[in-house]
Amino acid sequence: MPKDVNEIEKHRNRTLILRKPRSTDGSAIWELVRECKPLDENSMYCNIVQAEHFRDTCVVAEMNGDIVGWISGHMIPNEDALFVWQVAVSPRARGLGLGGKMLEHLIGRDACAEAQQLNTTITKDNEASWALFRSFARGVGGELSDKAHYKRDAHFDGQHATEHMVTITLPEEEGASSVAA
Repeated sequence: MPKDVNEIEKHRNRTLILRKPRSTDGSAIWELVRECKPLDENSMYCNIVQAEHFRDTCVVAEMNGDIVGWISGHMIPNEDALFVWQVAVSPRARGLGLGGKMLEHLIGRDACAEAQQLNTTITKDNEASWALFRSFARGVGGELSDKAHYKRDAHFDGQHATEHMVTITLPEEEGASSVAA
């Protein structure tokens, strides 16, 4: 059997579950983020708090009982916008479109029903993130725009590349839909 067919068969035999995180997932989330360079590593404590306090606007993906995907996010206070902080997909789950599936799952949640747009920040050189969010915008029929936001010198004291605020308008039916989680 050719290698690519073997890879397809391996993926078919995996059960993928998208769900809200639990505080007990914090250490596994932390390990996942650590294996997904160049993501910023937060403390394990931060991931535990995110999984507990922001569980309605975060997603974990489980494959055969292992956490292989993570999105942290929150609704921006006083705005109709969902901010996606991090998207992590384990090398073991790449090629499955998992990032897009998690984003779609997230915008379908009741906690995100008021979101009229999705925001995230991306450095210009993060090609994987740009590809994910462009594909997601096309898939939901949203408009994507970006603008320098957290700037190298003004915000990062010259120690981190400028982060561009990416804004994706969400079609009304997507932002208003409800998916059980």
